[in-house]
Amino acid sequence: MPKNLFEGEPGYQHGEIPAVGVLLAFLGTPEAPTAAALRPYLRQFLSDPRVIEMSRPAWWLILNLFVLPFRPRKSAQLYAKIWTDEGSPLLVISRRQAAAIEKRLKSEIGTPVHVALGATYGRPSMRQALESLRARGCRRLLFFPLFAHYSSTSTGAAFDALTAVLGRWRWLPELRTIFSYHDEPAYVRALAAGIRRRWRAEGEPEKLVMSFHGIPQRYLENGDPYHCQCLKTGRLLADELGLAEDRWLVTFQSLFGREEWIKPYTDVTLQALARAGVKHVDVVCPGFAADCLETLEEIEEQNREFFLAAGGETFRYLPALNDRPDHIDLLVDLIRRNLHGWVVPKEDWDAAAVQAEAEAVRRRAEARMRSPARADGGGGG
Repeated sequence: MPKNLFEGEPGYQHGEIPAVGVLLAFLGTPEAPTAAALRPYLRQFLSDPRVIEMSRPAWWLILNLFVLPFRPRKSAQLYAKIWTDEGSPLLVISRRQAAAIEKRLKSEIGTPVHVALGATYGRPSMRQALESLRARGCRRLLFFPLFAHYSSTSTGAAFDALTAVLGRWRWLPELRTIFSYHDEPAYVRALAAGIRRRWRAEGEPEKLVMSFHGIPQRYLENGDPYHCQCLKTGRLLADELGLAEDRWLVTFQSLFGREEWIKPYTDVTLQALARAGVKHVDVVCPGFAADCLETLEEIEEQNREFFLAAGGETFRYLPALNDRPDHIDLLVDLIRRNLHGWVVPKEDWDAAAVQAEAEAVRRRAEARMRSPARADGGGGG
């Protein structure tokens, strides 16, 4: 018997009511704050050519001889600082987002719709998410990486993880994607609303620092739109808050390696502000859909220490949008718009008629399968 090159669905039943799947993608997280758990996670993450663009043999040597023997232990210590009783904050919050989105969609849409969460690296893997949607009869798929700003290193990597799985499937779903929402008015309003609430309760800072995850300068020069999208979000957010130009600035964090990354760097900027006499700053991270290591440890702890040690007095980190209702509203609205033509609103959905048609399809297929002279060579609908 020749080997099957593609994964099929031998359990397919004629007369199924096709469902729509929404696959929310996020970066991923280790399964525990330990060196043993960090090692495979970092290996998968740092082996991705979308993340590290350099000669693969040279990088393999660096990764295996200089990075993986040492970095997992150090990273595990950082993760341990933010780990909760429920697990990784990023995974916990992302699951809450997915559950809230599915609840809203099911309340508004009559067409069967299911939501799954898939990580580019780690678990729940993209394969696990896709297989869960396929098992629930999803023949149409909306792929939604939860990165407001497109980058090859994040959105592109997530899409690669998706297609790596779909490339092995025999029966592919119809596919739509959402690749950025950096200038969506509702996104900007939600960011501004959280900041205003904090300011009304505790007063305004001298400076608002908008810190985004960085990428190598080389990636920007090679055509990655990420830097420009971050700057646009910063400008729109400042406009929404009514801030003068000298009250806000955009910076970039989370550098890795020795090459130049897009500037200005968050840590260097905060220290320079303090040395220049700025005493009170707020930092917000608009590019993170959920709080994670980069916000809770790198910004809230490390960069706080940098600013205070350099002479600053008040440092506040303003949390990510997480599963706030206005954030869920934004995500649901984006999803609903991108499902146009695929789904029927709840009030227009005739469940009885749909079920009757599905049953008729099943009966016709069974009749043809029993027929000794099937001219079409298959079950048919």
